[in-house]
Amino acid sequence: QERQKKAKLPENSDGSKDSDSSAGRRGSASRKHGRWRGRPDSPGVLVSKVVRAVTARHKPGWRLPAAPDSSSQRNLTELRGEAQLAIFQQGDTGSSVEGAPQPTENSFTPKCEITGKDALSALARASSKQCQQEIANVVCLHRASSLMPQSVPRHCQLSGKVSPVIQWDESRLQQLPPSKPVRIAYMLVVHGRAIRQLKRLIKAVYHQQHFFYIHVDKRSNYLHREAVELARHYPNIRVTPWRMVTIWGGASLLKMYLRSMKDLLELAEWPWDFFINLSATDYPTRTNEELVMFLSKYRDKNFLKSHGRDNARFIKKQGLDRLFHECDSHMWRLGERHIPEGIVVDGGSDWFSLTRSFVEYVVYADDQLVSQLRQFYTYTLLPAESFFHTVLENSHACETLVDNNLRVTNWNRKLGCKCQYKHIVDWCGCSPNDFKPQDFLRLQQLSRPTFFARKFESTVNQEVLEILDTHLYGSYPPNTPALKAYWENVYDRVDGLSGLSDVTLTFYTAFSRLGLRKAASPPAAKADKLCRFEPRGFPSSVHLYFYDDRFQGYLVMQEVQNLATGQAESLEVWMMPQGALKLAGHGGQANRLQNLEVGTEWDPKERLFRNFGGLMGAFDEPVAMQKWSRGPNLTATVVWIDPTYVIAASYDITVDAEAEFTQYKPPLNRPLRPGIWTIRLLQFWELLGENQFLVVPQTFNRKQPLRKGE
Repeated sequence: QERQKKAKLPENSDGSKDSDSSAGRRGSASRKHGRWRGRPDSPGVLVSKVVRAVTARHKPGWRLPAAPDSSSQRNLTELRGEAQLAIFQQGDTGSSVEGAPQPTENSFTPKCEITGKDALSALARASSKQCQQEIANVVCLHRASSLMPQSVPRHCQLSGKVSPVIQWDESRLQQLPPSKPVRIAYMLVVHGRAIRQLKRLIKAVYHQQHFFYIHVDKRSNYLHREAVELARHYPNIRVTPWRMVTIWGGASLLKMYLRSMKDLLELAEWPWDFFINLSATDYPTRTNEELVMFLSKYRDKNFLKSHGRDNARFIKKQGLDRLFHECDSHMWRLGERHIPEGIVVDGGSDWFSLTRSFVEYVVYADDQLVSQLRQFYTYTLLPAESFFHTVLENSHACETLVDNNLRVTNWNRKLGCKCQYKHIVDWCGCSPNDFKPQDFLRLQQLSRPTFFARKFESTVNQEVLEILDTHLYGSYPPNTPALKAYWENVYDRVDGLSGLSDVTLTFYTAFSRLGLRKAASPPAAKADKLCRFEPRGFPSSVHLYFYDDRFQGYLVMQEVQNLATGQAESLEVWMMPQGALKLAGHGGQANRLQNLEVGTEWDPKERLFRNFGGLMGAFDEPVAMQKWSRGPNLTATVVWIDPTYVIAASYDITVDAEAEFTQYKPPLNRPLRPGIWTIRLLQFWELLGENQFLVVPQTFNRKQPLRKGE
C-alpha cells in the first residue's frame, strides 16, 4: 500500500449501494507509477481525526525507495516498435480465464491505437505481457464493434417484472410430506483454509437424498486435500476434478458455475431437482425437512434476488455499462459500452436456487439469448450477480422467477462498503458482515421464506453458530468436548514454504525452538534426559486456536528426534499470547478507553486484526487501534516508543461522542527497530492506556536462514 504522506485520518466513505448486490460505487482506476491513489481504509463508523501532524524520527542513511519511472504511463502507440504484432482471430481475445484460448507469443503490441484513459491505466498497471496483450485485444475488438452483441432476442411474452409473492406459513409444517420430495444438488464454492467450518456446514445440511459438489479455489491446496479426503467417505459428496482461480467479481466465477452445472447434469447417478450454491460462510436457518417441503411445493420456480425497481441506477452502480476483462487475477476496467437492445437487464444477489430445467437451458440451449448473453457477461464485473437473472427474465421461463434467493444476508453498509476489493478489481465492492449473537433475531425471518444466512466466520464468532444449531436441532449433550473450541490451519508442510513470509517463518521456528527449550528445562526434565529433543526441519503444521471466541495462540507441530532414545517423535507446542495492556481508569473521560492494540491486516468491516497473533517484522506497517465506550468528546495523544525508548511517532486524535473504534497507521520509518515497542495514549499528559508489541528480528531471508554479515 502507498505510504501515507499526511498525518490525518481518511474521511468516511459513502457506503450506499443496491440491496443484495456486491457492487458499490465506481473506484478510481488512476494510479501513478502503477500504485493506487485511492483513499485509505476508513477507520470505523464514527471516526476520530488526527489534528496534529505525525512526528517521526528519521534515521540517517534510511531512504524511501525511488518512485518508478513514470514513462510506463506513456501512450501505448509508442510501444509498437518494441515487439512484433500479435495476430488474433476476430472475437478471440486470448483470455486467460480458464477455457479460453491464450496468446502464444510473449510480445505485446496493440492492434489499434489505444487512447481511452481506463484502458491506458489498465495497460500501465498490468504486470504481465500476456495480460497486457489480452487487454489490448479486448479493447481493439470492442472498438471495432466485434466483441459485444448489439441486440439480443427476448423470448418472454410478459412485460415488466414477474415475481409472485411467496410468504412463509408455519402451518405448512403440519402437512404430510410430499409424495415426491425434491432432491438438491448443493454447489459448495470454497477457498481459504477453514476446513472445520466447511465440515460443520456439510453436517448441518447433509442428507443422503441430496448431492454435494465442491469446488475449491486453485490457490487453496490445503483445503482441497482435506475436501478430497472428506469426499472419499460419502458417495453423494464429490470434489470437482478441475479447479479454477475465482476472484471476487471476476468472469471466472461465472465460468466455474457453468462448468459445474454441466458436470452435475452429466452425472446420471445424481438425479437432482434443484441447484443451490453455498459458500463455507453460509449456514442453514431452517431444517432440511422444511426446505424440501417448501421446494417440493414450488418445484417449478427459480429463486433469485433482484436489486429493486431502479434499473438504470443498478446498471450504473453495478458497472454493467462498463467493459471489464479478467487477467492476472484482476478485473480491469477498460472503458464504456452499451447494454444490448431488446432485453431487460436484471440482477442482484449471486446466491440462488435454480430448477434443473432452467440449468439445462442455460448449459445446453442453442439459441442467441443464451450464447450472446454469455459473450456479454464474459466481459462484465460481477457476472454471477446478473447473468442468471437476465437469462431467466428474458427466456420462455420468465414466469418461473421468484424475487427471493431464500437467504438472509447481514448487510451493514457503513462497515461493509469500503472498497476492500480495490486490489483485485477496478471498482468499489461491498461485503456482508459476519453474524454475531446480537444479530440472531435477523436470522428468524417469520414472513419471508429464508433457509440460509451469510456470513459466518468461526474465527470471528462461533457462538452464533452454536445458538443456531441449538435452535434447529436441540442442545448438545452436557460436557461435549471442544464445543467452544475452534482450530484453523495457517501452515501445512505439504504446501511448502512458498505461502509463508520470512516473518511468519521466523516466528514459527522460534515457537518450536522455545517449546523444545521449555520441555528440556527443569522441572520437566530433572529426572532424566528423555525430554531433550532435536528439531527435524521446519514445523510440520501450524494452527490458530480459539476458545470461547477468544484467540488463544498458535499450535505448532514439530517433528523431532529424542536425543536419549534416537527415536522420531512429534511434539505440539502451544504458544499463548501474553497481554501487556494497561488501562489507567482515572474516571471521567479516561474510562471511555476500552482497548488499545497494535497489529497489521486491520479489517474495517469486522473491526479486528486478521493477523491474530500480531506477528510483525521490520518491514511491516503496524496500525494502532483504540476501542471506546460512548461518552463526551475528547482529544488524546498517541505516542509510539521504539525499543531504545526513542519516540518514533506521535499524533493527536479527536474522538467523537459516538465513536466505537479509531485506528491509524502512522508513517513510521522502516525498517522498524526489532524489539519490544510501546504505544501510549495520553490526555493532557495523563496516561489513559499503554500496550506493547514485538517486532521480531528476522532469521530468514527469502526462506533461507540468515548468515553472519547479512
